[in-house]
Amino acid sequence: MKAKTVFYCTECGNETPKWAGKCPACGAWNTIVEQPAAPKAAKSTPRSGSGGGYRPVKAVRLSEIAGQQEIRFSTGMKELDRVLGGGAVKGSLVLVGGAPGIGKSTLMLQICHTLCAASKVLYVSGEESVGQLKLRAQRLGVTGEDLYVLAETGLEDVLESVRQEAPDVLIVDSIQTLYNPNLDTPPGSVGQVKDCTLALMDLAKRQGVTVFVIGHVNKEGSIAGPKVLEHMVDCVLYFEGDQHNTYRILRAAKNRFGATNEIGVFEMQTSGLSEVENPSKMLLSGRPEGASGTCVTCVMEGARPVLAEIQALIAPTSFSSPRRTSNGFDFNRAAMLMAVLEKRGGLRLSACDAYMNIIGGLTLDEPAADLAAVLALASSYLDKPVVGDLAAIGEVGLTGELRAVNHLDQRLSEVRRLGFTKCVVPKRRSGKLDAGDGLTLLQADNIGEAIRIVLGKA
Repeated sequence: MKAKTVFYCTECGNETPKWAGKCPACGAWNTIVEQPAAPKAAKSTPRSGSGGGYRPVKAVRLSEIAGQQEIRFSTGMKELDRVLGGGAVKGSLVLVGGAPGIGKSTLMLQICHTLCAASKVLYVSGEESVGQLKLRAQRLGVTGEDLYVLAETGLEDVLESVRQEAPDVLIVDSIQTLYNPNLDTPPGSVGQVKDCTLALMDLAKRQGVTVFVIGHVNKEGSIAGPKVLEHMVDCVLYFEGDQHNTYRILRAAKNRFGATNEIGVFEMQTSGLSEVENPSKMLLSGRPEGASGTCVTCVMEGARPVLAEIQALIAPTSFSSPRRTSNGFDFNRAAMLMAVLEKRGGLRLSACDAYMNIIGGLTLDEPAADLAAVLALASSYLDKPVVGDLAAIGEVGLTGELRAVNHLDQRLSEVRRLGFTKCVVPKRRSGKLDAGDGLTLLQADNIGEAIRIVLGKA
């Protein structure tokens, strides 16, 4: 008899009876893959009748439920605690995703050093032997009497070890290597990953164990990537960055116990990951002096203001259709700002190739960076540099007007702290604004006025 197969979407995990080029649930193209169907579990005891260990299920009033205080504890890394919303929550399931080699395992092993001081930690590795884990721990300087390691890939063996050791924190590296022998599908498949994650989620909720799960993804999107698990876990963290770059950014894509727009910045060194407490200074290091096509802005990453450098390059095109490239800045928004700059600013960008880049691997997705992007484009087009001690904050409308942004006081405080003496801001805003000593505010109504103030061109 032919084995039954099902089709899964690698982006959202939706199951379909047949293959399709486009997922009917999330609309993604070329993400449907075929997997052997998991065998159906035996039917549970009916909930009607008597005997058989039957436990009646009854709904309760929300007002009658005893209030429970959220128990948080520090992981030993302030940047990780910030992304988690103030620390890890007891009994939560946290998924740490990212490309292979980005530093996920290093981060998880490093936090064991602090966690072992007050908690019992079980580190389960399906990719390394206990001897290899010992060598890596020695290199990272990780020690602790209450740190237990287990090199195992079988789900039943892992759960049995948890029952024997009764740890407070469980770390699984990685979820793709864990498998349930009762399923016919191979390790790493969608069915295996979802089944193992469900078992770990039940463990976290019933026994109050804090579980960290590592999941690998790649640029093409792996079959059993974290995308299919996001709805099951409490918190999803993504490690971003280039393997050839020393800096890493940890970002929360989902967090049931905190904000999802916080970031943590780390630097990969020979001794492991070190925290970058001042990411603005790091992102602005090595900034060229007297070069055109660069401007600094301040964006909000959660409750943290971060200074970022926007670079632009405008060059005459040799093609009938000019090229447009954007790295770290939304492409459609960049195209809109170029159109506004040509229509309202009088700069003929339609005859030029345009390239935009955000330094440090950041991704700017808020309108407060519009003004700095416009000034960087105009600076490159006119070949006039923006003075090095000037920053720009503001949203640009389709008519070229400048609009106010939120948290302007916090942004200006960060700009002043980093040594900038001038900042271009929208003239239209609500309430008074205190720039503080040492910072001069240059107010403008539209992009034409801002370009004239900064570059001396109407």
